[in-house]
Amino acid sequence: MRKILVGIKRVVDYNVRVRVKPDGSGVVTDGVKMSVNPFDEIALEEALRIRERGEAAEVVAVSIGPDDAQQQLRTALAMGADRAILVKTDAALEPLAAAKAFLAVISKENPDLVIVGKQAIDDDAAQTGPMIAALWDRPQATFASKVEIKGTTATIVREVDAGLETIEVDLPAVISADLRLNEPRYVKLPDIMKAKKKPLDVIDLASLGVSAEAGLKCVLVEPPKPRAKGIMVKDVAELVDALKKKGLV
Repeated sequence: MRKILVGIKRVVDYNVRVRVKPDGSGVVTDGVKMSVNPFDEIALEEALRIRERGEAAEVVAVSIGPDDAQQQLRTALAMGADRAILVKTDAALEPLAAAKAFLAVISKENPDLVIVGKQAIDDDAAQTGPMIAALWDRPQATFASKVEIKGTTATIVREVDAGLETIEVDLPAVISADLRLNEPRYVKLPDIMKAKKKPLDVIDLASLGVSAEAGLKCVLVEPPKPRAKGIMVKDVAELVDALKKKGLV
């Protein structure tokens, strides 16, 4: 296998408490720590392990977003990606537009495998990976918890509602990484310094012929309602009585 493309999305760090803007138009991002989407870190780690086993020659990290997303791509390069590509746009793309932009990069790079996180923690859509596969007209294996490459075939163990499912797909293909696929490596300072010298290409979204126009309109964003205060009960009988008073049993 010659090349693996890995999707990298810039999201609010998972340790940050997300706050809704006063006007309800979205969430506060100014001055907030941003990081690589955790599932994308797992996807990148898997690509790096495949390369380190001698089953791929190059790993390319691809992100779609503003100039600031270069910071997350530099993190991907520090983890071990060979080079990076930023599809520059200040618009918040919907999954279909993101998939079309990724497809345009695929047509230029001709990868043998595309790995993305199963979902992004900012919208939890889990749509971009399957859409890439559909537009590319290639097989897909979602929610992967184990990946094995043998020649032009990939064997994937995926997590489904009933347990685990093992499938085989012909390469090129799209794989989306689940939480238990691996544990991403820790980035060390020397790797961060080396990453500054690795190539990072910036491409304008418009040059790819992809429209950033949204098909959906966000009307209002609201924080979740505060949870009701819990109560302590002494025994099962008191618990049942409390549930009856609330009309739950």
